[in-house]
Amino acid sequence: MKHIFIVNPCAGKEDHSEAIRRQLESIGDGVEWEMYVTRAAGDATRYVQERCAELHDDTLRFYACGGDGTLNEVLTGLLNAQQTLNSQFSILNSQLAAYPCGSGNDYIKYYGTAADFLDLPRLMNGTVREVDVMRVGDRYSLNVCNFGFDALVCKTMDQVRRWPLLGGTNAYTTGILRHIVTGRSTPVTMCVDGETFYDGRILLCTLANGRYVGGQYKCAPASDNADGLLEINLFRPMSIARFASLIGSYADGTYPSRKGMARWHRYRRGTEVEIESPRPLYLCVDGEVLCDTRFHIRNLPRAVRFVVPE
Repeated sequence: MKHIFIVNPCAGKEDHSEAIRRQLESIGDGVEWEMYVTRAAGDATRYVQERCAELHDDTLRFYACGGDGTLNEVLTGLLNAQQTLNSQFSILNSQLAAYPCGSGNDYIKYYGTAADFLDLPRLMNGTVREVDVMRVGDRYSLNVCNFGFDALVCKTMDQVRRWPLLGGTNAYTTGILRHIVTGRSTPVTMCVDGETFYDGRILLCTLANGRYVGGQYKCAPASDNADGLLEINLFRPMSIARFASLIGSYADGTYPSRKGMARWHRYRRGTEVEIESPRPLYLCVDGEVLCDTRFHIRNLPRAVRFVVPE
């Protein structure tokens, strides 16, 4: 097996490339590895596709060294390679691992803490799990797609993630405070597996295979990332006071059991989701914000092999 480390030097508050290189050099003989430092947005996707084409007979494990955005770029490279190379390079030829040195590392919380994944020997000796992936047009999502209030929050997160105090793990909360007055009502029509699920105004909605968003919010507490189904959690518009009262239970994932939640919360699982809006709608795909009036999201069962630390 070849271990390929894709390092985003702009992820997080500092460049971790030299620290990662030193760890790799201390591993010793018997492990075949290489490291690539990305140069721009999208570079990780390009590099992964090229290496898959060059080494399509080998088993390759790609380590996304950064945050959820870097993980998404590496994921996209792997899935694009599988489509392009067809039988020459299948899911069995590739593995995806996360080395979470970025500012946003939500997907790995499904399995454990950042410290678990930053333990390089444990990660390199980890267990491989086949997990679901969402497809959004020509893009992919490993963790969560969200729209409404949450997507506006994601836009602000991207703007402030490197700011002192307001950025880092506080960036999601900063986004909440910025949009809590003006971003709490978005008109949408949603269909799930061909049936109308909701038609009206929403506060926010998440489509999830992972469980966490924003660094600390357990938005999809019952999600299973290998059952072939998305978990859909939709919230109707509500007053600021009620919204503020729910933030704590949204953070710890206990909101489904709160008394009276049926009035504000709608839940479903499904494989395909159609979203339409009469005005431009922001959709956040693993932290990247897209804008359109219509989106189609389809779940791809067990589409990638993800490495969980030993």
